[in-house]
Amino acid sequence: MSSFSLQNLFKFALFSVVFISMATLAIASFQFRVGGEGGWTKPTGNEPETYNEWASRNRFHVGDSLYFRYSNDSVLVVNHTSYTNCSVSNPILKFKDGDTVFEFDRYGFFYFISGERGHCKAGQKLIIRVMVHPAMSSPQPAQSPMEDGGSNDDGDGWDSIWGPPPHNSTIKQAVASYFMTALGGMLVIMYLLM
Repeated sequence: MSSFSLQNLFKFALFSVVFISMATLAIASFQFRVGGEGGWTKPTGNEPETYNEWASRNRFHVGDSLYFRYSNDSVLVVNHTSYTNCSVSNPILKFKDGDTVFEFDRYGFFYFISGERGHCKAGQKLIIRVMVHPAMSSPQPAQSPMEDGGSNDDGDGWDSIWGPPPHNSTIKQAVASYFMTALGGMLVIMYLLM
């Protein structure tokens, strides 16, 4: 084989690795639908689980997102104190469009409540713990859900978040990313040795 064809082969292989790596990273995130088919609504008491019980069965990572579907309501991103007190007066963010996608851009705890009067006190509130992907390192621990003197369980299933990873964890995609990185590294080493 000539030198020219080896270089073209390497370029094609490198392009393929980069493309596949980017595609792997793009699918590594997961969009969670809050409330399932019912969406983000005021609980009636007939639901099989609270929003926080649902959250405790899932694992959320940086890059994942929540999809809120609702009508005649809103989604407020609040701090722990506003979450605990169901205070709608000073939200960090407010969404009213009926189809809200909120992407996690950092690890730690996120607090969501309804902006409609009485909905939060009825249970339309949600705590999400966003974890760092195994590929990332964390110099600081995540903020505690008990910040500002909160209790360990508001009667909404929060304690169970520390259980084993559930079936829909995004950890499997991180393993694929490791593989693609290793493959790309091997191709670079092969090229340097040629």
